Amino acid sequence: MFSNILSAAIQGINAQIINVETDMSNGLPMFNIVGSPGPEVKEARDRIRAALKNNDITIPASRITVNLSPGDLRKDGTAFDLPMTIGLLTAMEYLPGGCAGNMLFLGELSLDGEIKPVRGVLPIVQTAARNGIKECIIPIDNAKEGSIVPGIKVRGARTITEVIMYLMTKDEDILPSVYTDPLSIIEKCNDIIPDFDQVKGQERAKKAAVISASGFHSFIMTGPPGAGKSMIAKRIPGILPPLSLSESLELTAIYSVAGKMPKGKALVTSRTFQSPHHSISRNALVGGGADPKPGIISLAHRSVLFLDELPEFGRDTIESLRQPLEDKTIHIARVKYSVDYPSDFLLVCAMNPCPCGYYPDRGKCRCTENEIKHYLAKISGPILDRIDLCTELKNIDIYEIRDGKGGISSAEMSEMVMKAREMQDKRFKGTSYRFNSDLKADDMEKYCELGEKEFELMEKLYKELSLSARSYHRILRVARTIADIDGKEYIDSNHLLEAASFRPTMEYFKWG
Repeated sequence: MFSNILSAAIQGINAQIINVETDMSNGLPMFNIVGSPGPEVKEARDRIRAALKNNDITIPASRITVNLSPGDLRKDGTAFDLPMTIGLLTAMEYLPGGCAGNMLFLGELSLDGEIKPVRGVLPIVQTAARNGIKECIIPIDNAKEGSIVPGIKVRGARTITEVIMYLMTKDEDILPSVYTDPLSIIEKCNDIIPDFDQVKGQERAKKAAVISASGFHSFIMTGPPGAGKSMIAKRIPGILPPLSLSESLELTAIYSVAGKMPKGKALVTSRTFQSPHHSISRNALVGGGADPKPGIISLAHRSVLFLDELPEFGRDTIESLRQPLEDKTIHIARVKYSVDYPSDFLLVCAMNPCPCGYYPDRGKCRCTENEIKHYLAKISGPILDRIDLCTELKNIDIYEIRDGKGGISSAEMSEMVMKAREMQDKRFKGTSYRFNSDLKADDMEKYCELGEKEFELMEKLYKELSLSARSYHRILRVARTIADIDGKEYIDSNHLLEAASFRPTMEYFKWG
């Protein structure tokens, strides 16, 4: 007998429908899986045999061939256990023919028949809905994640027995369909993020954080240990605008494919804060691997990627940020696969001015000039040239600690950010741009128009600061964001001077 059951495989953060074809015939008993299966997929035959045996179902001594079509696409993971089991039971005529028509199956089987969660459920269910598939049967632990997709019935199953009974009877009480309105989940989001009013002093760094969040400008902070660099970075997600539904779905798809979705959670409803340790490998940062998964920079999509102690990261690791910062996507090409992952993240970095952290205070700094140069040389010019904002933090005065005043709060900063973002939404409506940081050189004159006085100022800055063309455009982008924060339609001289002031000021830390 022959059967054809629908399932799906992950490609990047998208999915492709897979036909699980099962043929059972006379011949030497064997269970063969073809169609570019990965190691986990090949192991499925042992899980299927044990699961059926422990549920009192005996596989006859026959020649069993399972083909995962299309055959040229590599299949990895354990999600094919359930569709292969249903295909086998249909080929055995244990299940009536046609009972699984226009249905997609997904799930890993334990040896006792329990259906375990798998990754990539959201993009798979979305793909099934787009292809006109009417029902999806998925693990119960993934049911909430799949239930946010409209136009398709999603059923969560605990065991293979439940699935068999449902297919035989079509009794919806056995596997009821579930649907969750994603908008209701986003509205209920109330994640608690530390407030900026807890940061004493450092008002200039807070202003830089507002500019960064408003225009999605990359941001680096320098200063001695304990100045508040990490405190500021951790509070930036709290002043970013809430995720839109499309952003939430996109980020959830990434987390689902990476296998990072919290159990029982349907959506990622708030912007994330990714802060990898400096020992992280390049592959862990950008993604990939034998069974490709998104890396940290993709998990920070539409959110914040914080690299603390930037020079302590491997040079290759830091250099791997160049393409994603420029293209907003990461392309991973290997011998057996090629995938693209979105990586439109807000890069926030922090670093000490030297290995010991106290330069230029020669009363405390123990570093030699060569040690400082070697330390800073780990960060290349091309990487620094892609960072829009830099501010230097100083140790705060004891009186600022004692007076208890924290200055501007996250609520006030968020209001400033939302004001600027509204102006950008209006300006870029109908274009591919979302933030001022996205502006390309070709469109600078259109969106960053300068008056005669402002152009003369930029000409002077260009010559005196020895700017490159990229640095010139970077100042214009930042000035455009500062003008938006002020509610101004046009950039004036004060905006340009403030934008230029956020270039590095330390003599040994120049670029541009």
